[in-house]
Amino acid sequence: MSDESLRERLVGTWKLVSATREDVATGTKSDFLGADPVGFISYSADGRMIVLNVGGGRPKPQGTHPTAAEAEKLFRSMTSYAGSYTIDGNVITHHVDISWNEAWTGSEQKRVARFAGERAYLSTLPSIDPITGTMTVRTMEWEKVG
Repeated sequence: MSDESLRERLVGTWKLVSATREDVATGTKSDFLGADPVGFISYSADGRMIVLNVGGGRPKPQGTHPTAAEAEKLFRSMTSYAGSYTIDGNVITHHVDISWNEAWTGSEQKRVARFAGERAYLSTLPSIDPITGTMTVRTMEWEKVG
């Protein structure tokens, strides 16, 4: 698939279907955002992208403001960032301008893309997992909504 045909296929909004983590050392796979994650990723024709993903079944805080422990659990069950993107073959590079985790701001996040029917699969290269700190490959399955 050429860079331009991949761009044409990506442009739009995609809803998260699943998020799987594979531990590089053990090969163990898990649903890292739970069984029913919620998320959206949008790619625009002008080369911008934005993503927000949260774990399924996140509990609401007990009060109007989360306690420190509640806030930490909420923070650790999400990822969110925005920036520009470029394409090289089947690799999409997200150039992060703003992020839920300031360590990612200014970074490049590479995703290997593949398609099966109407679904897109975006996988990280083996890298340190921002939630667990272990070496993993994270694959997110997406369904186009717009």
